[in-house]
Amino acid sequence: MNYRHAYHAGNFADVVKHAVLARLVEYLKQKDKAFRVIDTHAGIGRYDLASVEAGKTGEWQSGIGRLAEATLEPQAAALLQPYLEAVCAQNVDGGLKHYPGSPLIVRDLLRSQDRLTAIELHPEDAARLKSVFAGDFQARVIELDGWLALGAQLPPKEKRGLVLIDSPFEEEGEFLRLVEGLQKAHRRWPGGIYALWYPIKDRKAVTTFRATLKETGIPKLLDIAFEIQPASDEPSLDGSGLVVVNPPYTLESELRVMLPVLHRALAVRQPSRWTLDWLAGE
Repeated sequence: MNYRHAYHAGNFADVVKHAVLARLVEYLKQKDKAFRVIDTHAGIGRYDLASVEAGKTGEWQSGIGRLAEATLEPQAAALLQPYLEAVCAQNVDGGLKHYPGSPLIVRDLLRSQDRLTAIELHPEDAARLKSVFAGDFQARVIELDGWLALGAQLPPKEKRGLVLIDSPFEEEGEFLRLVEGLQKAHRRWPGGIYALWYPIKDRKAVTTFRATLKETGIPKLLDIAFEIQPASDEPSLDGSGLVVVNPPYTLESELRVMLPVLHRALAVRQPSRWTLDWLAGE
């Protein structure tokens, strides 16, 4: 998978990940006390859907493109509204010309007292992200390996918040790296909310990943799996997952409203499914 995200921005995996991300941020806003969101693999922030890269795959058309045209049930529409408004904020002239990455979605949802730390290793991408947030005192961009940030940036001084780990899965052993990174972060900040994205491509690797997470002893792990097609004969992105550590008590019920609606809009072939599983906890 070529995971320069410009090729994949706005695809089904982004839609599901960012819809959940928005719900996590909205939960944190229920208390007046400030919080911090740390995005460990932040990308460039804003993606041009008319770019050469986006045009080569066209993945956004079957992701945010489909959702934008879907008729949503009122309860699901209300839950998805913060996410969809963040997308609209990047398309003030209407239509879908740009798609916000996770740092821009988070920034759109923050209150004046909240902060964003966006980590990006790739020098050109980090420079572009810094230009997006130039002059914004609530957002700090750091050129750094996101895995190192799980030690260096935790715990945040606010003591409340969320860490999004959305690594590119370009190298072997990324699932194990994800587990080890979470363990390191959780030791430093056990009370934080963590969201770990992963691809559903190698089914055996996913099964092993889930089993390994269970063995960590981390007490609250909610696994969200979203498949858009049945298992492929050749390696293909059949779906994506998000493991939420210390999920808000409201999240499971919200997901049971949102995920069926998203699945109807985004599934490509049947049989495919979405699942919610407690790997530890409830």
